[in-house]
Amino acid sequence: MILGLIADSHDHMVHLGRAAKLFRAAGVTRVIHAGDMVSPAAIRVFEGFPVAAVFGNNDGERLGLVRTVTAMGGRLDGDFLQLDIGALRLAVYHGTVPPLTESLIRGGLYRIVVHGHSHRVSQQRVGDTLALNPGTAHGYGGPATAMVFDAAAQAVQVLDLT
Repeated sequence: MILGLIADSHDHMVHLGRAAKLFRAAGVTRVIHAGDMVSPAAIRVFEGFPVAAVFGNNDGERLGLVRTVTAMGGRLDGDFLQLDIGALRLAVYHGTVPPLTESLIRGGLYRIVVHGHSHRVSQQRVGDTLALNPGTAHGYGGPATAMVFDAAAQAVQVLDLT
């Protein structure tokens, strides 16, 4: 399975459109948004993909986001999401409380932890856990980025959205 990872898009529709186009070109089969989508329009860009998402600290239109993701056949349960994809157990959390993010990474319960909030791309392995932060799709404070993760190959590609 090939996952498109994105976070901190903050309604930047141009960068979101580029991410969707790059995800399609990469053969992405599911999009995971690690929060700070802000409005439902930011998720509609990913129509045609199964979307799994969590809330970030800037997601104001929460009911609209839940309705939109659900109508698209996706899942947005709240601030935390656990997904089982094949043999991989994933945790998705925005990262608003850094000690919670670290606990997810260091706890050993998850093979993959997807998070955002810092607006910095990172890839870190701790034991059997791979922590992935796709950076900021908006581009606040640096480049606009997203990631493609090939679950079978355990390969990560950072995408430039500018």
